[in-house]
Amino acid sequence: MRDLGRRLAALLAPGDLVLLTGELGAGKTTLTRGIGEGLGVRGAVTSPTFVIARVHPPLAGGPPLVHVDAYRLAGGLEEMEDLDLDVALPDSVVVVEWGEGRVEELSEDRLHVTIHRSTGTGGPSGEQAGSGDARGPVGENGIPEEDVRQVTVRGVGARWRGVAFPALPATA
Repeated sequence: MRDLGRRLAALLAPGDLVLLTGELGAGKTTLTRGIGEGLGVRGAVTSPTFVIARVHPPLAGGPPLVHVDAYRLAGGLEEMEDLDLDVALPDSVVVVEWGEGRVEELSEDRLHVTIHRSTGTGGPSGEQAGSGDARGPVGENGIPEEDVRQVTVRGVGARWRGVAFPALPATA
């Protein structure tokens, strides 16, 4: 997920809004950590679950990263207004975990990234497939099935029309 984040960062510019969707533990914060590394921001990118939002300033020349976790916010854009995301967006890359249905009004142009995590179950009765290691069954590519993610990146708006998104091997 970090590698994908670094690759996505190469496409991002000030004013970009990225919405991350996926169940708990899917890798949203890890993806954001990779985006931060790719943008060259200062400090460790950690989950903003309890502070709701963190601003990571750039080390040199790039845009700041505003990382928002909207999981605990029940409302839509109205509740997010206190975070001043509309003020930060033009000069920053804004990544919102759990943002779908909450912040789309911030920008006509945005990326929707959906992460699906494998459940690790084999057949219909739930038996495990493949050989195992300490973390459970291992898939064909040698990666524990619990670590396999399916990621969909969808651009919305004119900004993303015609943009080719980075392909990653199944091992990423």
